[in-house]
Amino acid sequence: MNKRIVILGSGESGTGAAVLAKVKGFDVFVSDKAEIPDKYKKILNKYEIAFEEKQHTEELIFNATEIIKSPGIPDSVPLIQKLKSLSIPIISEIEFAARYTNAIKICITGSNGKTTTTMLTYHILKKAGLNVGLAGNVGKSFAYQVATENFDYYVIELSSFQLDNMYDFKSELSVLLNITPDHLDRYDYKFQNYVDSKFRILNNTTKDDLFIYCSDDETIINEINKREILAKQFEFSQRKTEVENGAYLEFDQINYVFNKKSDFKMFIDEISIKGKHNVYNSMAAGIVARALNITKEVIRESLMDFKNVEHRLEPVISVHGIMFINDSKATNVNSAWYALESVEAPIIWIAGGIDKGNDYSMLTDLVKKKVKAIVCLGLNNEPLHKAFEGIVPVIVDTKSMPEAVMTAYRLGKKGDTVLLSPACASFDLFNNYEDRGTQFKLAVRSL
Repeated sequence: MNKRIVILGSGESGTGAAVLAKVKGFDVFVSDKAEIPDKYKKILNKYEIAFEEKQHTEELIFNATEIIKSPGIPDSVPLIQKLKSLSIPIISEIEFAARYTNAIKICITGSNGKTTTTMLTYHILKKAGLNVGLAGNVGKSFAYQVATENFDYYVIELSSFQLDNMYDFKSELSVLLNITPDHLDRYDYKFQNYVDSKFRILNNTTKDDLFIYCSDDETIINEINKREILAKQFEFSQRKTEVENGAYLEFDQINYVFNKKSDFKMFIDEISIKGKHNVYNSMAAGIVARALNITKEVIRESLMDFKNVEHRLEPVISVHGIMFINDSKATNVNSAWYALESVEAPIIWIAGGIDKGNDYSMLTDLVKKKVKAIVCLGLNNEPLHKAFEGIVPVIVDTKSMPEAVMTAYRLGKKGDTVLLSPACASFDLFNNYEDRGTQFKLAVRSL
């Protein structure tokens, strides 16, 4: 009997999984509760894949041999609960795609910085001339590339949601940047559940694999001490004065170390992306590259000429001496901390959106020191007022991006920086963080 694969969700990952399943000869069906975007419909039609939109027809889903679920669908929805009760296996697109490739997988996860580190690692590998694909939360879907390309390496950004439905998948080089509370609504509001999800990146790893992690992160260190980890460990730190394998900060230089010997050094001023968090990201990407025997010259050059991803600390323009920076991708408090930390000038901070139960206390000292005004942009700005009234002299409410940008501009003077780093999800006023960032840039250019 021909195995029937049903795919729930038809975005980048779902459509890619459908194409791969079709290419491999399965009976494939795609079901999406929302409308399927035209660009994905075209692909599904091209490959003659059956699909439905704006509904889930149970009799077409419950006859599946295996379900591939979009990472955006929580386990708590009734359809998933029913599928589980019927013992139909539910996997992720990443799990499915890995069955059909022998490529070396470099997998990067963490609460913050994973997109930048993934793009930076890909940039170095590409510059070194490796036959490499970019997948996961960035680039084309992993499954689509496995179906249509033939890469030797993949750099894959993995969210906790993707890791949750991975079982036999194995990452050859695993990078764990940091773990701070995020998406807890998907994890029964238990931080340990989220931590366990992140550590799934080490599933099935052996002594031949590598685990690269930030040893300044207490949560990661506590967890490592509780677990048996077979993979060879490399650490990166800005606090330690030496490491056996990995990277650490020596005055104003990153020192990459292998087998207790200094391999090469690089001044942090030479790195194109600024801020303490980007030193961590550059350490992680550099360790991956050296582990793959990429030359020091290529790594150095790549770290010097890399351009950061859109909506992540992206300089827009300067208007009458006021710099505007788009950090719309900062959807949690930790990301906003990194953004505030990296800006040297006095800040007018545009923040707000859907607050996921944020604890703003970790920002208090930075905000007190650096922020002269907060422009709140959201339908409910009460949490921001509660956290920062009495700390910041000016806090203003706005309800649209043009209003927020104009307000920030009027509050600023030459030498200031207007920083959009919301610390919140965007869905109250925008389609997503990209839409929020794009509207910010349009509003700034209209000043």
